[in-house]
Amino acid sequence: MEAKEILSGVYRINGKLATKNLVPGRRVYEEELYNVDGVEYRSWTPYRSKLSAAILKGLKNFGIGQGHSVLYLGASTGTTASHVSDIVGKDGGVYCVDLSERSMRDLLKVCQSRPNMLPILADASSTNSYKDVVGKCDIIYQDISARDQAGILLANSQLLKSGGLAYFVIKSQSVDVSKRPEQVFKSELAKLKNHFDILEQFGLEPYDSLHLFAVLRKI
Repeated sequence: MEAKEILSGVYRINGKLATKNLVPGRRVYEEELYNVDGVEYRSWTPYRSKLSAAILKGLKNFGIGQGHSVLYLGASTGTTASHVSDIVGKDGGVYCVDLSERSMRDLLKVCQSRPNMLPILADASSTNSYKDVVGKCDIIYQDISARDQAGILLANSQLLKSGGLAYFVIKSQSVDVSKRPEQVFKSELAKLKNHFDILEQFGLEPYDSLHLFAVLRKI
């Protein structure tokens, strides 16, 4: 068995994506654990993580790396955030924002064993409750079910360093079910054009439908 690094901190093992386990021996969501040459890795399934799906779809702009600070909006129970935690390592940080108290209970359990993950119970459309904690981050990752998804990213862009990347998952059905998904995607991205350059965008089928994954760079 071989672990081949295909992106910074992302590996392919037995045909599956994986990250080095920051907390050896611990699973987050019943993922497989692999031991390769004395190093433990966690499988990263695209059906549970849109970032994993994006990588398998050919994501070109992968800017997350060791020591980076990531503001994760819509962290839910911590599945993808835990893999980001693996990638940024002990010197990095993942600020996990979520509004759901139910999700936060599960997220807290993940964060307890991962010192580089900070759970924040807050509304991502209002940054006042966490902006002083986050400061300026290298990366924003947003995966939120809300009507004004572009507005939430704009509100949080003040916390992103100039030239920093934003990974923006647009959920068309949360914005407007009466419009075609393509119309929603185009409209949401148009709201960001004065603040971000669009580096790439693509759908996530067959792993997720009615979603667009966009990579943006702050101007």
